[in-house]
Amino acid sequence: MNASLVLEGRAEPSPSAARVGVSAIFFINGFAFASWVPHIPTVQARLGLSASQLGLALLGVAVGALVAMPVTGALVARWGSRAVTLVSSLLFCPMVALPVRAPSLVWLSLLLVAFGAINGAMDVAMNAHAVTVERKLGRTIMSSFHGLFSLGGLTGSGAAMLLISLGLSPELHMACAGALGLLVVLASARTLLPPSADEGGSAHTFALPRGPVLWLGLLSFFVLMAEGAMADWSAVYLRNSLNSAAGLAGAGYAVFSLAMSTGRLTGDRLVTALGPERLVRVGAALAAGGLGGALLLHHPVAALIGFGCVGLGLSNLVPVLFSAAGRVRGSSAGVAIAAVSTTGYGGFLVGPPLVGFLADHTSLSGALAMLVPALVLVAANGRLVRSGQEG
Repeated sequence: MNASLVLEGRAEPSPSAARVGVSAIFFINGFAFASWVPHIPTVQARLGLSASQLGLALLGVAVGALVAMPVTGALVARWGSRAVTLVSSLLFCPMVALPVRAPSLVWLSLLLVAFGAINGAMDVAMNAHAVTVERKLGRTIMSSFHGLFSLGGLTGSGAAMLLISLGLSPELHMACAGALGLLVVLASARTLLPPSADEGGSAHTFALPRGPVLWLGLLSFFVLMAEGAMADWSAVYLRNSLNSAAGLAGAGYAVFSLAMSTGRLTGDRLVTALGPERLVRVGAALAAGGLGGALLLHHPVAALIGFGCVGLGLSNLVPVLFSAAGRVRGSSAGVAIAAVSTTGYGGFLVGPPLVGFLADHTSLSGALAMLVPALVLVAANGRLVRSGQEG
């Protein structure tokens, strides 16, 4: 397809321009989502919710995402990744401002289900378009998109904490975050590639993952299971199992997040240098070794170093798996990515409660240790990111 192709009366955007546009959308997704998170305690206090009531309401985000992701794959196959990315992004930005305004638990739960559904749709669609841009450019760039998402999350949470300390109301802050997101999405719209740039198979409505897509989904399940466990249990492990000070306990997830952001922002060069298969093997092995070493040494410093290794090791695995899914022959990129992301997201949800259940019957160290063989299994099956292209 040459540059003279006209779309909506304009020349088709270049892949380089599309890369900038998709990067901005990834950043806004992370920024807007992270802007909402610091307000959760405020919403809980205002509505007088118990911990279990809040947990039930927050589960709505996951429920909405799990329902929307497979459907979005079908929409991308039917309408193209550009249209679905734009529509979901334009809905997501104003939607992010609504949960802080919920007048009751029922409304909060309903809004969070809708919020999760739109966020899940945006996640699948923007990743599908990122695969299209990567294919057009002819080089590995998927990790940079996820790096911009992580950077957006750090920026959003940091800005939220600053503005909260300055006395800005949650309602005004989230309205500003949503408005900023809308402006960025609208500015990015003209840079995205047309539907004809997408490459895919038949436009299935929805199909259970099978073949290469199924195996890539299982690897994604184990990777995100470990990521979810780190998010929910790293601080608890430092505080309760190692008797660390409260400040040091909070540093566990900060080290993990910083290592993951750094890994993603440098990941494209690593994928190019090592190749996707070797990167999966090395990354998963580093995460397994870091976590196993931290648990064996049973010391706060070892835990911080180990959690950093887990973040660095996991950082590029999901981008590589999504990229491989988008290249599976005979399947629409949107449908394949939806299947892999839905399966992986299931791991993100299963991981934390599974760790808690096992910890009740053994110990938290023993429960976290079960993630090590799961990561070893990912390392042993790195070849699947290569075989996925053979579909």
